[in-house]
Amino acid sequence: MNLFAKIAAVVGTCLALGGFASAPASSSPTTPAASAIASAPATAHPLTAEDVAAYFDGMLPSEMERADIAGVIIVVVKDGKPLFERGYGLADVKSGRPVEPDATLFRPGSISKLFTWTAVMQLVEAGKIDLDADINRYLDFKVPPYDGKPMTMRQLMTHSAGFADASKDLFPPDLKHLKSMSQMREVAMPARIFAPGSTPAYSNYGASLAGYIVQRVSGERFEDYIAHHIFAPLGMAHSTFEQPLPQGWSANMSKGYRTASGHPGPFELVQMPPAGALATTGSDLSRFMIAHLQDGEFQGQRILGAKTAEYMHSLQFQPVPQLPGMALGFYQEPANGHRVIGHAGDTGLFHSDLHLYLDDNVGLYISLNSAGTGGAGSLGSGLRTSVFRGFSNRYFPATRSDAIPTWSNAKADGQTLSGYYIDTGRSEASWTRIRSFLLGQTKVASDNDGVVTISSYRGVNHQLQRWREIGPFQYQAIGSASRMAAVVRDGKVSLIMRDDYPPVEALQPVPATLSASWNLPLLYLSGAILAIAALTWPLSAIIRGRYGHRFELSAGAATLYRLTRAVCCGYLAFGYLWYWLLTKGGHASSGSDWIVRLIQLLGVVCLVGTIAPLLNVRTVFADPARSWWAKVSSVAIAAACLAAIWFVASLHLITLNIAY
Repeated sequence: MNLFAKIAAVVGTCLALGGFASAPASSSPTTPAASAIASAPATAHPLTAEDVAAYFDGMLPSEMERADIAGVIIVVVKDGKPLFERGYGLADVKSGRPVEPDATLFRPGSISKLFTWTAVMQLVEAGKIDLDADINRYLDFKVPPYDGKPMTMRQLMTHSAGFADASKDLFPPDLKHLKSMSQMREVAMPARIFAPGSTPAYSNYGASLAGYIVQRVSGERFEDYIAHHIFAPLGMAHSTFEQPLPQGWSANMSKGYRTASGHPGPFELVQMPPAGALATTGSDLSRFMIAHLQDGEFQGQRILGAKTAEYMHSLQFQPVPQLPGMALGFYQEPANGHRVIGHAGDTGLFHSDLHLYLDDNVGLYISLNSAGTGGAGSLGSGLRTSVFRGFSNRYFPATRSDAIPTWSNAKADGQTLSGYYIDTGRSEASWTRIRSFLLGQTKVASDNDGVVTISSYRGVNHQLQRWREIGPFQYQAIGSASRMAAVVRDGKVSLIMRDDYPPVEALQPVPATLSASWNLPLLYLSGAILAIAALTWPLSAIIRGRYGHRFELSAGAATLYRLTRAVCCGYLAFGYLWYWLLTKGGHASSGSDWIVRLIQLLGVVCLVGTIAPLLNVRTVFADPARSWWAKVSSVAIAAACLAAIWFVASLHLITLNIAY
């Protein structure tokens, strides 16, 4: 490297770090309190290929090494042309094959949905789909109404159709378990948990349902429709929704990694192609971005009419009025007051973001082929979020805020928000409620000054953010421009959202009966009692044998004693197996249903066996010779078993249908 290159790299690194350090202001409507604190704007860097190269060359190599990421693609488009396309790192660590933006295939996950939504809008434009009609008009199976309301395409496109989250078979293990789009009716429909159009709840199933409608209305296979009506006019010759990849394409496919230092994973199959099956290059994605930035046109070819594209990019659903909302398929993003829409995409191994600065005619795309360490690939707080914020701050800087004002009702409002919450994008079916309703709750707390903390809201450094109120139930993160707001009616909170996370999910207050404030302590206490009872059973036998003492109980009392301890062991095994299934990911496909059924069978045995601890209490208290400790422990064990029954019931751990 010559002296000039070394200096450029050092300068790029310093500038990159500067971009990471500052954060963007919200693009959402500002309150008078928020606008009153603005001061002089920062100076924007020239958005040139040379400056962008210096910026990313200085930032990405060191960040990739730190986070153990194998390869990254960066694409920037401006004024209808690619400005910067570069691959960093390796597409195949073992062979040393580099990432090439015009040849290496990445899997951008849910960015695939933007192609599905574009296809829908083409058919809307052609008069073949009505955004506000009952979608049953286009299906060969029935989606039942919820609260008497039908589901519409507009609701599917804004993730407000009311579907619960569903993960089963999302990534099937092999082609044998992969269904074609014509088999959509065979894919289990997730539960409906919200009224249509009322609540943001991200849904892969909903996007796939839209793709199935595209297939039925157009008369073409979904994969063929996208190829003929989007890829072909845009010249995207290295893009496909086909699974497996077309013959000869695998040589250009990047490997996917958890970490670059680990082994690569297999090619990920996606059960619902419209939701995430795209394989593409950075150069191809640039054409798609340019087409949308130019209201549907690319090099004389149109994929959408200008008015259709403008409508698709406009606000359609805003769950929290003070924050960004949903366009049709795209979502609004905060970028220092600039009008930006985009979408993220995640498979198990690839992690991507696409951002369109509509009024600036600029697009940014980043894709990682590794999850990395320290949450580098995470949505909302990882490397790609830092890239988006740093890029926005460098080329579209915000006015600087000198201080965050204090709202007069901050303390009272903070107390109103305090409590436990659950994500709207959750599963309510079967045993996955363990994650949603027990282990995944968010705690909102407020201090004496009304400064709020939300356990699941963390910054790009993964540190807990502290939020100061700047308007009625409107908050700004201290030390950042991130915004958060709540919808409160009649003193009751209905939703909490933040602006630096896609508006496809929100926080809702958890029902009091399921609150972690008492359920988690109950879980820990009952688990400890069961564990002590299970451990002291063999230990007491060993001690008796060591000192030659005989077992004092006989007949029915001895049988109940042993059955009670066996039930304790059973419940412990039952709980551990659910934990194992959650952490090992064995629940991902129907191939593991037999494991779920075996665990549930053990649970049924434990439920029936709970009769033993209850009878044991009566037997112990009926015998005047039994010690006070025997009486106390018998009650404690019976109570712990009843607590276990509560968790089985409230978390739906034993069900007839294995849907999740």
